[in-house]
Formats: sequence, structure tokens, C-alpha cells
Amino acid sequence: MSHKTREVVMHDSATPALPGIEMGGNVLIGKLDDIVNWGRRNSLFPLTFGLACCAIEMMSTAGARFDIARFGMEAFRATPRQADVMIVAGRVSKKMAPVLRQIYDQMPSPKWVISMGACASCGGIFNNYAIVQGVDQIVPVDVYVPGCPPSPDALMYALIKLQQKIRAERTGMLLELTPKETAALETTHAHAIEGAKG
Repeated sequence: MSHKTREVVMHDSATPALPGIEMGGNVLIGKLDDIVNWGRRNSLFPLTFGLACCAIEMMSTAGARFDIARFGMEAFRATPRQADVMIVAGRVSKKMAPVLRQIYDQMPSPKWVISMGACASCGGIFNNYAIVQGVDQIVPVDVYVPGCPPSPDALMYALIKLQQKIRAERTGMLLELTPKETAALETTHAHAIEGAKG
């Protein structure tokens, strides 16, 4: 009695299609970076950080008309310890700058920042002593959203661009040094250069 072995591979719309990954039955083969980045980019938790009129546009992206839930981002977090995307929506005053940096430092790594609107990106029309001329002077910015105020569509486009950036990241690139570690690294590097000269 002969037995025939047949391999059946099924693919439906619920199975995620990942490039560079072979799927068959219950086995999934792929690079760890691809799988980790797939999980990260499809489960982003934005931090509620609205400072001015751009915050109204940011809030409307969670409404029924624009619905960022289809990108896995429907849960805006009120605490930085549960968020991984900071959307800075509006102008940042010099008094708010240390608070913004403290909240950014409290977010777990990996973390990303979106600068929403002209005021957050470059100070906008507020070119005076009280407003920070670009939030990138305080925290590293990954995606800039132009406009005054930018539409919810523009923020959705920025979130898609952020997802594309996360998809291209590698695990080794997620290391962020604290100022103490950076100083120690620079000291070690300086000693190595002096030793090479001597």
C-alpha cells in the first residue's frame, strides 16, 4: 500500500504577508529583524502631547473619518512609559522644553518623534524669545509634518512614513547612549588615540 505525501500551503487575508519570509503550514522562517520590526510598526502607541491648535487635528485622526486604528495606533497613551511615538503637535515654549525632554527620556526604547506643524518644526510665525525654533533642538525628530495646521491626512502620511522607517531599521541600530555613556566612550576613544600616537 503506497502513501502519497502532499504539502498544502494555505494563505488567507488574515496571514501577514512579510517580504523575505517563507511560510508553510505552521512554520515561519525569516530574519529576526523583519519579525520584530513587523510587530513594532503595526502596534505603535502614540503619546498624547498636544500643545496648541495642531492638537485638534491630531485628535481628529483618531475619529471615525480618518481612523488611525487601521494602522494599529488607536490607543493614545497618557503616560510616557506606555508610549513609543511622541507626536509634538504645536508650538513649544522655552518653559515647556525641559518638560518635553523629561517626558521623552521616560519613554522606553525604541522611541520615535513626529514633529507636527510649522510651529513644532521651526517655530512657525512665532519667531521670538519665548518659543523654541524647532523641537529638534530638544529631542531627535524622525518625521516632520508641514502645515499650519497640518491636516489629519498629513499626519496619517507621516505615520505611514514612520512605519516605513521602522521597517528598514536593524536591531543593532536601536542603541541610544545616555550622556554619561557618551562621555565615557569619548574618553576611551581619546585615550586610544593618544596611545596610538605615543
